[in-house]
Amino acid sequence: MPPRMPYQYAKVPKPKNLRDLPRYLKEVLGGFFHRFAYIVNLVWKTGKWILFLLFFVALFRGVSPVVGSLISQRILNELQGVIRGGGGAFFASATFRLLIYLFVYRILVQVVNNVNTALNRIAGEKVVRQVKLQMMEKAKEIDLASFDDPKFYEKMENANREAGNRPLTILSETFGIVSTAIELVSYLVILLAAPGLSWMTLLILLVSIPSAVINFIYRKKNFQYMRHRSKDRRQMHYYSDILVNKDMIKEVRMFDLADTFITRYLSVFERYYKGLRNLIISERLWHVGIGVVSGILNLFFYLIIAQKVFEGTCMIGDYSLYTGAILSVSNCVSTLITTSATIYEGTLFIDNLIAFMKEKKTVKPLVGSGIPVNRNVGHTIEFRGVSFRYPGTRRNVLQDVSFTIKPGETVVLVGLNGAGKTTLLKLLTRLYDPTEGVILLDGKDVREYDEKSLYAMFGIIFQDFGKYAVSVEENIRFGDIHKAWDRDLVESAARQSAAEEFIRALPAGFDTPLMRIFEENGIELSIGQWQKLAVARAFFADSEVLILDEPTASLDPLAEQEIFRQFDELRDQKTSIFVSHRLSSATVADQILVLENGRIVESGSHRDLMEKKGKYYQLFSTQASRYIAEAE
Repeated sequence: MPPRMPYQYAKVPKPKNLRDLPRYLKEVLGGFFHRFAYIVNLVWKTGKWILFLLFFVALFRGVSPVVGSLISQRILNELQGVIRGGGGAFFASATFRLLIYLFVYRILVQVVNNVNTALNRIAGEKVVRQVKLQMMEKAKEIDLASFDDPKFYEKMENANREAGNRPLTILSETFGIVSTAIELVSYLVILLAAPGLSWMTLLILLVSIPSAVINFIYRKKNFQYMRHRSKDRRQMHYYSDILVNKDMIKEVRMFDLADTFITRYLSVFERYYKGLRNLIISERLWHVGIGVVSGILNLFFYLIIAQKVFEGTCMIGDYSLYTGAILSVSNCVSTLITTSATIYEGTLFIDNLIAFMKEKKTVKPLVGSGIPVNRNVGHTIEFRGVSFRYPGTRRNVLQDVSFTIKPGETVVLVGLNGAGKTTLLKLLTRLYDPTEGVILLDGKDVREYDEKSLYAMFGIIFQDFGKYAVSVEENIRFGDIHKAWDRDLVESAARQSAAEEFIRALPAGFDTPLMRIFEENGIELSIGQWQKLAVARAFFADSEVLILDEPTASLDPLAEQEIFRQFDELRDQKTSIFVSHRLSSATVADQILVLENGRIVESGSHRDLMEKKGKYYQLFSTQASRYIAEAE
């Protein structure tokens, strides 16, 4: 299996000289537009109506402030003219009509603002659904090896964090730029058309340049900080989750670990918070300085326009329009800068989602969609020189493992913890691919088969079997979710796994909800009862190769023997492979494979290995003597 290469975030080297600047800007802008196109495509898939409504709202919100300012100017100028002219019939005046227009305009603004709020909330939920759905679909096909890689968890944590509001926020902010640009251009036209005021627009735009630079610098710094501190956030989440995890809280209380994890949480938080606080304070100080300069400049402009009113060259309505235009231009420029920086930062964060979605799948058929597994026939399984190491590690968990399992054989894997037994089963079921060597099924490389067809032939119970917060029946039916519903088959599987007795005693029998996560009447089972349900899943599945990884570890010896007896009846010429630390179950095996430090050190039947007096003999005799001592 080729080494896994972690996804590299988009990183553009800074220009070393002016000649490199065009290339640098091209790559930065190219990356920005690539990420932005990804967002637009994502929202388009969610619902085309979202984009159309956002565009309509953007146009309206861009035009409406200028319309309001012009109406207000006309009203004030009309009132000033009325005062000078000595009054008249109010309801027949232009002032009356303009006031009607003003309040119709304000009502429209309220309606559109409410539509925009509703749109963002509804569309936000839809976009979150779309992103989460894409992530779940991706997770469905990602190699199991990915989940053993801390780099993958960094991508997944970052993607999950950004999956909520970030895409729609970026798009809303982008349409907000359209609104702001329309508003800015409109007010600039007003100022440029005003006699003696056009020079003000140039000064306002010049003052905005430092603010733009600061915004973009700190948006990038914030992105880099958040990305490089992913481990800190995951640690904080882990430590805080332990104290509210229902499966962990018992041990935390008994061992008095709560204060330990609280202390660790606070330690990581302080490290994370210190850098973030410094970033925020540093940026705000820059903006305070720029804000003071901008405020003084605006005061200067206001004084000049007020002087024109005193001189009689400007009316009160014009004063309101021009000062409002200056303030609006200043605010628009600031908004454009801030929003652009926010969008730029947001698109950088979208890299997290893109990185997750680009996770490569390596466990797939060698050619095309793969060939189907022949069903209802005996299967021969062969390991040839198989070695395996987990991604990002150097130590082989399995080393040069070779053996053959013939159709219908019962094989037992024996060895101390960490010998590589569970890893061997994961390779057999192609949850991983070997680092070296090959695994054959019926003479063909398992990598030639279609994965779903391959998985369907195995009925497996892992050590860390699933506990699902659904009903008892569903927990059993998950053994073969594609099989038609049949309560008799479910009950039969429960009977074969010795689970029927405790299930019948539950409040709603097979319909009883399990775990108190969603349902108030959910039942918490013992670990032994959960294990019986896991075994029932294997009985329910129509599998041709049965694989049992410590399936009875939490059961008493009598219950274990009953389940193995049922398995002997169930397998009916099927191949079965199981791991058990109780070696009495190995006595009926056709073949016993003894693993030590990732290698097969012995193989053969129980009789053969006992006669050799090797590793298996030592393990079996030690365990047998303990049972005899306990009985005496």
